[in-house]
Amino acid sequence: MGNESFAHLADCRLCVNVDHIATVREARGTDEPDPVRAAVLAELGGAHGITVHLREDRRHIGDRDVELLMSTVRTFVNLELAVEDEVLGLAEVWAPAQATLVPEKREELTTEGGLDLSLDPNRIKSAITQLQSVGTRVSLFIDPDPATVTEAALLGANAIELHTGEYANSVDRVTADREIERLVKAVKEGVRLGLGIHAGHGLTYENVQPVAAITEFEELSIGHSIVSRSVLVGMERAVFEMGQLIREARG
Repeated sequence: MGNESFAHLADCRLCVNVDHIATVREARGTDEPDPVRAAVLAELGGAHGITVHLREDRRHIGDRDVELLMSTVRTFVNLELAVEDEVLGLAEVWAPAQATLVPEKREELTTEGGLDLSLDPNRIKSAITQLQSVGTRVSLFIDPDPATVTEAALLGANAIELHTGEYANSVDRVTADREIERLVKAVKEGVRLGLGIHAGHGLTYENVQPVAAITEFEELSIGHSIVSRSVLVGMERAVFEMGQLIREARG
């Protein structure tokens, strides 16, 4: 899917990350809960896409999970992965509708910041080309900095996912407003360059609306908060409630 193909799916797509369903499964080394079944329920609740991160260490999502999701998801799969040969090779075979290149450290609990595009731009550009060659739309997970957005466009990305972690971790309204301004500036640069504009990381039922209200965002990727709520109310309802907040923010 190119940018035009994605545009018709929703005013603001909600991609539900089901990684932490697999985290619970791996805590006991059993076959439940199943992230593939969770994905089905997420779609029934209104998800426009399913996100999974295939980490090099396979700490939660495994190869079989991705293979099953590719054959069962009725919306689209957004595959998060590092710029590493093994996972890039698998992504090339699976050819998901969308792939998001992210930084990855083995010792981290979750992704800690945006991809540093200056470290090895040629390698990132090669990964983008490799994925695009099989028809995959490629997004780069980056910090909300206009210069970094420009660099993402120069590397040939179709889209960017702005890291909302600093906003989500804001301790007061002043800090939160400042982080929203950072997001808006990065969004404007992305729009100017014709990129798809996404956001994700740390978004919850309590903080999602100011981000969703930025109308240029066409996709929000949310996982932990939805999975946490699903333990109490079920996945279908948890996704519906998050979607409702996003729709309210859009007026």
